[in-house]
Amino acid sequence: MAKSHAAQDSRSNRAVLLAVTCLGQCMVLLDNTIVGAALPDMQHRLHTGLTGLQWIVDAYVLLVAMLLLSGGIFADRFGRKRVYLTGVVVFTAASVLCSFAPSLGWLVAGRVLQGIGAAALSPASLALLAAAYPVPQERIKAIGLWAGFSGIGLAAGPVAGGVLTDVFGWPAIFLVNLPIGLILLVVGRRSLVETRNPSAPAIDIPGTVLSVLGVGVLTYGLIEGGARGWTSPVILGSFATAAIILAAFVAVEARRTAPMLPLQLFRQRLFTVSNTAMIVVGFALMGSSFFFSQFFVYVQGSSILRAGLQTLPVSLAMVIVSPYAGRLAARYGFRIVVTVGLALAGLGLLALGMVHADTGYENVWWRLGVVGIGFALTMSPLTGAAIQAVSPQEGGLASGISSTTRQIGAVLGVALLGAIVRTRQSAGASFESGLNTAFAAAGVITLATAVFTGLWLTKPKPKPTEDSTTPHHPTEVVELAH
Repeated sequence: MAKSHAAQDSRSNRAVLLAVTCLGQCMVLLDNTIVGAALPDMQHRLHTGLTGLQWIVDAYVLLVAMLLLSGGIFADRFGRKRVYLTGVVVFTAASVLCSFAPSLGWLVAGRVLQGIGAAALSPASLALLAAAYPVPQERIKAIGLWAGFSGIGLAAGPVAGGVLTDVFGWPAIFLVNLPIGLILLVVGRRSLVETRNPSAPAIDIPGTVLSVLGVGVLTYGLIEGGARGWTSPVILGSFATAAIILAAFVAVEARRTAPMLPLQLFRQRLFTVSNTAMIVVGFALMGSSFFFSQFFVYVQGSSILRAGLQTLPVSLAMVIVSPYAGRLAARYGFRIVVTVGLALAGLGLLALGMVHADTGYENVWWRLGVVGIGFALTMSPLTGAAIQAVSPQEGGLASGISSTTRQIGAVLGVALLGAIVRTRQSAGASFESGLNTAFAAAGVITLATAVFTGLWLTKPKPKPTEDSTTPHHPTEVVELAH
């Protein structure tokens, strides 16, 4: 009888932990899509232009991309519960700051803090889950539920953003995080059990700082280049500075015994090809999504609420199709599924590049759906390919790097596609023409990547004389996948 009660208590504790970690990740994913619906209202009320909107999005994504791997190591070293709850506090407080931001500068600062909070919260939530389910089969099921339920935030974002912005204005999209954060703190403090890994690797502070600075300066050049001129000394200087900092990052990582980004992993062709493709996925998906609501509001004259509903086919398609992508890859292979997905997404983006102000929604929604289906088919298989390319001990690290490369692509996508629109407008073209060019550019790059993966997304057969022993990253990072 005592054992039966203990088993029930254990299942109950796990259920609460699963709910808390799912809700935290759901809040982060909700923030990814809810902001897009509010961008037109932000532009109007904050009296900013396209460059300001790019910073609102990229300030958040940049910090998530660059701190994601370090956030996982923080959780291992200092306690997963502690880092998770700290991430919740930072993310929630930053959301309140965003909501009450009196100017663009304050809003961007709040978005930076949100990114820091998300970079702690997300990997810590998965690490807590992995520690609570030590049996591999149970862990896989739990992570599947975590991904599925938290994905609700992705689908709810456009609708919630449209409703809240239309009724209350853009500050309401950030205030929605306040009750969620408070629930997580109250329940999390009582129910979560602290776990840590004392032998986790040291935190790579130089690598983290250099990566944030390098990608940040590069993003500055791409965003501001359209406004200041691509040949201005400030922009040319930012590109040169970014190149120097990123070269220093590579040099530092090559010399560290426990780097945040082990460069030897990129000697594996499958790992390199999958992460290159993942950069393009983040680039094209986030870069194009940045403009969806703006297209419906500024080009087709929709209300903000209606625009939020009109962008729904992308996120709905991704939520519905994503759970099947891994199964299809297991049956038909990574290369076929990823290549088909990229081809569909590329064709969908090219089709969006031909949409105009007088195009009826019946000729728009299916293009958005094709884009969503295409990208949904790519992300899980690309992560799976990256994991397959490395040793089992490096699987968690490979998954984390895959998420990081997608986020880096997202940063560059918002910056570069925005620069294309801004440059076209500077040359006298309309906003609609600029959007068509940006969608077409994203489509061409995605289709080119489909050819790339079709040719190279395979694991080369090892040569008989080849030494199979390769240096491995510490096994402790396995649980940090995101």
